[in-house]
Amino acid sequence: MTLTNNINVEILSGYMTNFLFILLRAGIFISLLPVIGGKQLPAQFRIGFAVFISILLTPVVNFQIAENNIPILIIKELIIAMALGLTVRFLFLAVNMAGTFIGFAMGLSMAQVFNPEVGQDTLIAEIYGIFTMLVFLAMDAHHDLVFVFVKSFELLPAGQLNIEPLLPQIVSLVTGMFVLAIKISAPVMVGILIVQLLSGFLYKAAPQMNIFFIAMPLNIFLGFVLIILSLPVFEHVLGISFSDLREDMTRLIMMAKG
Repeated sequence: MTLTNNINVEILSGYMTNFLFILLRAGIFISLLPVIGGKQLPAQFRIGFAVFISILLTPVVNFQIAENNIPILIIKELIIAMALGLTVRFLFLAVNMAGTFIGFAMGLSMAQVFNPEVGQDTLIAEIYGIFTMLVFLAMDAHHDLVFVFVKSFELLPAGQLNIEPLLPQIVSLVTGMFVLAIKISAPVMVGILIVQLLSGFLYKAAPQMNIFFIAMPLNIFLGFVLIILSLPVFEHVLGISFSDLREDMTRLIMMAKG
């Protein structure tokens, strides 16, 4: 009887250790996800979702843990969870950045709203963020993210993280964030730039004209027209980016595998 009890205690102890390490990776990853881990949702939902995934994975994921490498293992789990979460977060930050660029170009930077994700934000960035969230959910991209996260325990078992090849990939993600922001904002920015150049020529031709009061409403009107006209392009760019998310996360995991 005592032997049986000891065996049960060892099994429960192993499960508890697995659960805590899975919860560590899941908690960090979910907290960085947009929509699911966004501050718009209650903290209880995010915590409950992380615990739910951890409970499901505990019986099938095995962590090889030695007492002398627990701190290193915790640090590696934090790094891989943050890398996976930031892969998704950077895409939404790129959209927010594009909206901010457009808002400043249109002269709407004075009208700001509070965004719980990034703090003070322009109205255009908020509109772009809502549209991105709807496309994200419509494409079921959140299902792909959960799938890749669960798969990460198989592709990259605990303790096998190699940080050195992971750093260039993270730098590449940051670079891609700026490139994506420029792609999204380019149609509106170029149109407004052309209008401002024409306004400058008009001012030279008629210096007595108060060009500021003409160009300001014109920039706003043209900006909204260009935003509406460029929505198909915006949706196409987002679709490609969301489709590539699964591949990008898988590539990051494979590069980080020691």
